[in-house]
Amino acid sequence: MPAVRGRRPALLPRHSRLAESRTNANRIVSNPRRNLELKARLRNPAAARKLAETLADRPVELQTQCDTYFHCRRGRLKLREIDGRGGQLICYERADRAEPKASDYRLVEVGACRGLGEALAAALGVRAVVRKHRRIYWHRNVRIHLDEVESLGDYLEFEAVCADSADETVSRRLVDELTTRFGLMPDDLRCGSYSDMLAALDGG
Repeated sequence: MPAVRGRRPALLPRHSRLAESRTNANRIVSNPRRNLELKARLRNPAAARKLAETLADRPVELQTQCDTYFHCRRGRLKLREIDGRGGQLICYERADRAEPKASDYRLVEVGACRGLGEALAAALGVRAVVRKHRRIYWHRNVRIHLDEVESLGDYLEFEAVCADSADETVSRRLVDELTTRFGLMPDDLRCGSYSDMLAALDGG
């Protein structure tokens, strides 16, 4: 009996392929998100770690992060490599104020950081590279970061994840409570990003 050739699968209509492509892209690129954030210098890292462990709702997560910041016309753009594996491309806008402030951002999951980083560096130029060891604790909707930052020292960050304006109001109260619990003083609070601090050290 002669062999029967298999039929080629029918191609989807162009509009269906476009819709599927958009769906796949939406799985990778986040919708706009908002955090309420505070950054501070840590005077006593050991005491902060003990308190964070007491407050944590789930086990601590340890990460080694390398953030490459690129020059951009609006906000900040960084490529974060986590533990030498894949990472995230993050663009965000945040006021440079010491008190808790909103950070609006988009996040893209990245598999091959090296190639993307080289392309962005060639196109935009590198502003700073921040290397740090981060301990991540969750307290309700707040991420508590205890960071050991290369060339800068020990820092603490609060990132309250906000879903809407009502959630932001509740988050602001919670961040204020945590600020008191950790004994942060006005002189401890920092305005900008780690990239700004490194640029200041370099005279930039």
